[in-house]
Amino acid sequence: MTDPGKLSRREREIMDIVYRLGEAGAHDVARQMPDGPGYDSVRVTLGILGKKGHVKHRKDGRRNVYSPTLPRERATKHAVKNLTKTFFKGSPSKAILSMLDMSSTRLTEKDLDEIAEWIENDRKSR
Repeated sequence: MTDPGKLSRREREIMDIVYRLGEAGAHDVARQMPDGPGYDSVRVTLGILGKKGHVKHRKDGRRNVYSPTLPRERATKHAVKNLTKTFFKGSPSKAILSMLDMSSTRLTEKDLDEIAEWIENDRKSR
């Protein structure tokens, strides 16, 4: 699989739909895209995503049905790792602090508790 961080905006949008649906044909994806591209454009983009290794397909009669090659969690981890490497010189703490510093980010008590628990568990495991 090529780097998930290297997807175009349209490719990411289509991947989000395929992940949400689990598997989908080009018509299914096109219907999920408000004011998006037509069927042919979606079909071509799904083919490109297949060549890049992001989706696989199976035949269902005459149509191709696409599904992700990686579970969403694994693809997300790979994308975050690439983002951290690219924009934060590989520093997870700089990436996290940048996310927390965004003015639109409002952490709930639950969010803070989850972060604190993760940090505590990580310290204990060292």
